[in-house]
Amino acid sequence: MPSVYDLSVSAEPTGLRERKKARTRAAISDTAIALFLAHGFERVPVVRVAAEAEVSKRTLFAYFPTKEDLVLHRFADHERELAEVVRRRAPEQSPLDALRAHVLDGLRRRDPITGLTDAAEPLAIQRMISQTPSLAARLLRYFASSEAALREALEEGDGMPYAEAQVTARVLAASVSSVLRALAEHNAARLTEGESADAVAPEAIAAVERAFALLRHGFGG
Repeated sequence: MPSVYDLSVSAEPTGLRERKKARTRAAISDTAIALFLAHGFERVPVVRVAAEAEVSKRTLFAYFPTKEDLVLHRFADHERELAEVVRRRAPEQSPLDALRAHVLDGLRRRDPITGLTDAAEPLAIQRMISQTPSLAARLLRYFASSEAALREALEEGDGMPYAEAQVTARVLAASVSSVLRALAEHNAARLTEGESADAVAPEAIAAVERAFALLRHGFGG
């Protein structure tokens, strides 16, 4: 539920050494995910992943500190994305407007982290995460890190007294993070039940609009 909303690997680095490291990292992760999807996350030992990827176990752990990171690094690669959306917004644009536009763009692109994708592998990965306690638990850590980064970005340059800015940023970051996870889970559940992304898309877009209206105006009405 990763754009933190893109399950693809980060942009290609520019230096030769960095490109080689990125290719090695991607090859290890791709090998691991293929094995996990074929045989089950808990049934495939790390040593087998290393052997299939033709690297040492030590090299594997240099790129991925835990077995769970072999799957979830695709979320970690983007955990500061919402914060950057806020920081890079136009001067006249509010944080909520920038985040709303970003999420709607993700839906239009069928970004896997929005839950709105028919692609087989992202759907299979999402199912594996939801069915594997250690993956689900570690995913929450990535979400928490993303929320913390968003909170820091929201605290910057708003002109409020520091204590007031902290409270506002903390509540808004928690609310936005929770809303985006809930909407992504809802989309993914519908697609898992057999609906197509194109069929779900209009309601998914309407749900984002409704959710951000609630974030903007509250539940008082």
